[in-house]
Amino acid sequence: MRVGRIGWVSVRAFLELLARDAPAADFDEPIRAAKEAGLAFEEVAQLEAVQLLALQVRGVLEHRRRREAELSALYETVGDLAALHDVDAVLAAIVRRARLLLGTDVAYLTLIDVGRGDTYMRVTDGSVSARFQRVRLAMGTGLAGLVAQTKTPYSTSNYFADKRFRHTTDIDDAVVDEGLTAILGVPLLLGTRVIGVLLAANRTERPFAHEEVALLASLAAHAAVAIDNARLLADMQQTLSELAEASRLISEQKTSVERAADAHDRLADLVLAGGDVQAVADAVAEVLGGELLLLDAGGRVLAQTGATGGAPPDSLDEALRMARASGRAVAVGDRWVAPVLAGGERLGALLLDGRAELAGADRRIFERAALVAALLLLFERTVADAEARVRGELLHDLLTTALGRNPEALRTHARRFGLDLDVEHAVVVVHTVDTAARQRLAFAAAQLAHGHGGLAGELAGEVVLLVRDGAPGDVARRCAKELGTALGGSVTAGAGGPALGQGQLVEAYRQARRCVAVLRDLGREGSGASLDDLGFIGLVLGEQGDVAGFVRSTLGPVLDYDARRGTKLLETLAVYFTHGGNLSRAKDDLHVHVNTVTQRLDRIARLLGEDWQSPQRSLEVQVALQLQRLRESG
Repeated sequence: MRVGRIGWVSVRAFLELLARDAPAADFDEPIRAAKEAGLAFEEVAQLEAVQLLALQVRGVLEHRRRREAELSALYETVGDLAALHDVDAVLAAIVRRARLLLGTDVAYLTLIDVGRGDTYMRVTDGSVSARFQRVRLAMGTGLAGLVAQTKTPYSTSNYFADKRFRHTTDIDDAVVDEGLTAILGVPLLLGTRVIGVLLAANRTERPFAHEEVALLASLAAHAAVAIDNARLLADMQQTLSELAEASRLISEQKTSVERAADAHDRLADLVLAGGDVQAVADAVAEVLGGELLLLDAGGRVLAQTGATGGAPPDSLDEALRMARASGRAVAVGDRWVAPVLAGGERLGALLLDGRAELAGADRRIFERAALVAALLLLFERTVADAEARVRGELLHDLLTTALGRNPEALRTHARRFGLDLDVEHAVVVVHTVDTAARQRLAFAAAQLAHGHGGLAGELAGEVVLLVRDGAPGDVARRCAKELGTALGGSVTAGAGGPALGQGQLVEAYRQARRCVAVLRDLGREGSGASLDDLGFIGLVLGEQGDVAGFVRSTLGPVLDYDARRGTKLLETLAVYFTHGGNLSRAKDDLHVHVNTVTQRLDRIARLLGEDWQSPQRSLEVQVALQLQRLRESG
């Protein structure tokens, strides 16, 4: 091509425009200058050919620069994704970079829901519609659903005018709500498996060039790997976390097993060494770091460590029922409770304070302590039963006339139990209506007698005590009170004596039996007395006596009359006999007129019969009055 002087200047101008990356519009300036300079038509045409070539060169350079920028951005994106380990952060970075690389208004990513067989919106960037951000697409519906189903990129410059996609009301309404028009979507592939779809969209019509599709596809390929890596890393971290937790649990279990083994060894050593329940309570309290309270079946404290709060909770029975049903210790407020059981029999309860939580080995240690306590209590009961049989044999020798033929041998036998037969003793017979509790009553009686230098045991089906401290009546009342408290029920105690030597002990035992029978006949269960306390009534009743029947047969009409009329005939009769039949004294004591006393006595005569003041009837009436007074005072 031949170019004139002015033409070469114009060509140089195009090169300078290329060198400074001038806009395409600036490439018209050399043509305009050449025309103004009067170049020939042929030279202008040649110059326009140079302009076209320069613009082509500019386009190639522009394309290469853009491609270089895209590759650089893609490289940076890959580096960013590689640095991220959280799945949510990876997804957000992918969508944000897709929007920036393609320069679109919105970018978003959907993932496959394998369980439901559709895709759902996972993350968006640039979206303003909450409805759009919650949309779900069935496979094959909408552009994203079609990409997911076919594993092929799709783009549209006008979504609503494009009939290649299966439109649904929900999806179209969501796209309208977001205001989208042009959409490009590419699959996220792991091998041949689609895990989601990456999309870029504009709110105005826009065609997507092949290079943009390729760029988004490249980003999607890297994104799929990054997502999978992030998931694998998350799974690995979860696995490591689970392994760490398992290791911690194994370590705790090992520690628990070691503590349980140590506690078991200590408890076993205590049992083998003859330790009692208090030693067990001390050892368990030290291991568990709390305070223990061991109660018997009646709620009496058998062992205690520290300040345990004393009395058991009101809900103890219910807690023990729950513990027996579950076979485990249970919590009652801020306490733990375990039943002390031997077979089906409840021997007591073990309570633990100071441990809000009790799990694993500690709970098993506490439950094992209740079992060991049961074994020790059974052993103590066995020993106590053996001792009770021996005590019963001694009591039989002392309190019956059939045996005891060798006084010196009997005295030696008594000394083995700490009983001095050269000292006066009161003999006490105790009775409880709860026959099932007689064994516990015998045990409590043995402890009480031992504390007072005496002896207690069972004889002829009754619990009998020999006590040397105090008068018989006082001893009986103390026994009724203390044994009733220990038993948690009513205990009646009759006493005889004081007695010295076997002969007197035999008689005192007979007196005590008569006394407890009289107290029961008088309806005075739960009290204690001696025959001397009952006066001549005790002598009159003897071995047996129907007190209620005797009083009813003698005074029944008067009692009934007073009950119906609210009168005081029985009181008048008692006062009359108290003053030896003196009407003047009787009316003063009753604070009524003498005529009133006379009228009342006449009424009594009509009720009891005219012979009520004869010697025999008078004695019967006075005895009945005395019995009624004793019954009412009990």
